[in-house]
Amino acid sequence: MFTVTVTDTHDETDTIKVLRLVRTDGVALAPYPAGAHIDVTGPTGITRPYSLCGPPDDSGAYTIAVKREADSRGGSQALHDKAEPGTELTVGAPRQLFGLATDGARHHLLAAGIGITPLLAMAYELHDRGAEFTLHYVARSRAEAAFAGLLEESTFANRVVRHFGLGRQASGDALAAALTGLGEDSHVYTCGPHDFMAYVRELAARDLPEERIHSELFQAGSRQDTAGDTAFEVELDTGEVYAVPPGRSIAEVLEENGVPLDTSCREGICGTCVLRVIEGEPDHRDHCLSAKEKAAGDQIAACVSRAKSSRLVVELW
Repeated sequence: MFTVTVTDTHDETDTIKVLRLVRTDGVALAPYPAGAHIDVTGPTGITRPYSLCGPPDDSGAYTIAVKREADSRGGSQALHDKAEPGTELTVGAPRQLFGLATDGARHHLLAAGIGITPLLAMAYELHDRGAEFTLHYVARSRAEAAFAGLLEESTFANRVVRHFGLGRQASGDALAAALTGLGEDSHVYTCGPHDFMAYVRELAARDLPEERIHSELFQAGSRQDTAGDTAFEVELDTGEVYAVPPGRSIAEVLEENGVPLDTSCREGICGTCVLRVIEGEPDHRDHCLSAKEKAAGDQIAACVSRAKSSRLVVELW
């Protein structure tokens, strides 16, 4: 974690605020892979992950866009109300859970709402690579579409297809047309509301295997049914054993017993709390591990996932 200073803010829409952040100590920021995010601790001490949406090779500053959530628990609201030029924030180094594939001849980016943020960074990188890509952007209206003006004036404006104000049916038809006949060397990336991403994934799956369809969540969506949860034990590689009762997470139990563990979203989205599994069978309930990673059974998101076995042996990274 290190300290950054807000150098500029502006409102992209009525609910989305953009912040430009530089290191307070003046040190240049390292380039980051497109799709990466940082954990930001705001003025109220609440930490939340935000996608980096500026050009990945910009060593001068990190750019994030914060949507004010109607049911904010203090994270987005504080950044909207209290973050201004000169405000100091604590952030973590960029982390990558939603990156660009290194193979594939064509990349299809599909965003809705605030989901434009990681895909904007991907568009910058793909353009710099000289790669073939198209960015489809769905929003209720141009006024509600963050970075609409920037995209219209960008050097890759001809790669951007805007679906603004079309309504649900027309937008769905447009996406279906865009994702028809995908070549097997294509990759699809999507970010936005749950229903939007589920629809995109369903369309893309007609032509592509799961490993070529990539998505990132900002919220966990519907909660897991916990009625059948049972207690289990978690053993650290250092030998300590703790009981995890129903209604408590691995992360909560470890923290209550003084075991340091990085956490951020607490919803199984950001991947901050992922631990290595040495023995036992995880009951995966997260949205950050891929299907392949879950099938391997050697990692677990400690903030939401549980165990199918009576004991898990884990290693703190």
